[in-house]
Amino acid sequence: MKKCLILFLMLAMLTGCAPSNVQEPEDGKLHIVATVFPAYDFARAAAGDLAEVELLLPPGTESHSYEPTPADILKVQSCDLFLYLGGESDQWVETILEAAEPQGKTLAMIDCVDTLEEEHVEGMQEEAGHSHEDHDDHDDHDDHDDHDDHDDHDDHDGDGHLGTVTEIDEHVWTSPANAAVLARRFGEELAALDSANAEQYRANAEAYAEEIDALDGKFHDFFDSLPDRTIVFGDRFPLRYFAEEFDLNYYAAFPGCSTQTEPSAATIAFLTDKVKAEHISTVWYIEFSNHLVADAIAEATGAGTAMFHTCHNVSPEELEQGETYVTIMEGNLERLREHLT
Repeated sequence: MKKCLILFLMLAMLTGCAPSNVQEPEDGKLHIVATVFPAYDFARAAAGDLAEVELLLPPGTESHSYEPTPADILKVQSCDLFLYLGGESDQWVETILEAAEPQGKTLAMIDCVDTLEEEHVEGMQEEAGHSHEDHDDHDDHDDHDDHDDHDDHDDHDGDGHLGTVTEIDEHVWTSPANAAVLARRFGEELAALDSANAEQYRANAEAYAEEIDALDGKFHDFFDSLPDRTIVFGDRFPLRYFAEEFDLNYYAAFPGCSTQTEPSAATIAFLTDKVKAEHISTVWYIEFSNHLVADAIAEATGAGTAMFHTCHNVSPEELEQGETYVTIMEGNLERLREHLT
């Protein structure tokens, strides 16, 4: 609550002296701001050299605990297109949008594809102080542009795994099929904002979406070749869309949006027993994790460990090296081939 009050005060001061019109870049290009790497990557692919695309969260930053700076708030307020998740991890975005009244277009990624509810599967650590019954599926999103689709998110019952579902899982891009949809949608959004270059935006987006489609086919071919699709994560599991698309049976220490890092003894014991019983060869963890839980389970079972990069954010080195959604997911595919075959 204290953070929200501080942010509202910052917004009041900033918006009181903000310009009345969107500030155009000096070169006349569109200015797109994206909160997370997937949105940034899809937008820059569609934009090419025709627009300026900016990643709001610094490389390596955890979006769940991010606190926007005054400069961030002004960027959101004045850009031509603001792209964000729309889920639990960026509620700070909702605070900005409600108070700053962005002068450009805003688009939540969860409004662009069919969504699934976050899942609590067998053995997962319960979120401290968290109820699985008190979720309103983002009814407060209706105040922003393009948020009408949030009402459709209530239709997903999340069946297919043991456990109780909770809030909307925001990690929609982890399914390559969804990623291709997002890339094409962003191309259409840019085309609508800059009609003079509309066909180029669409062509750029389509070319990148086709790269993602090809990658998607490789993942399907790989998983279709496996006799068993059970995976274990000694970490958070922000990959429900990935698991859903490829029909994976998964177990994990925490759900995707959990803020916890230390599972209970019961959770570790369950996952350890599962690895032994299912003869699991690899315990997985996600990027920027300390992978202590995965290491502990691996040590107790004789299994190996490996990293699955969810693409939520990238390191400064990865950004500097020009990594993309496609190259990162290709790396995941190679590690899956190495550890699951």
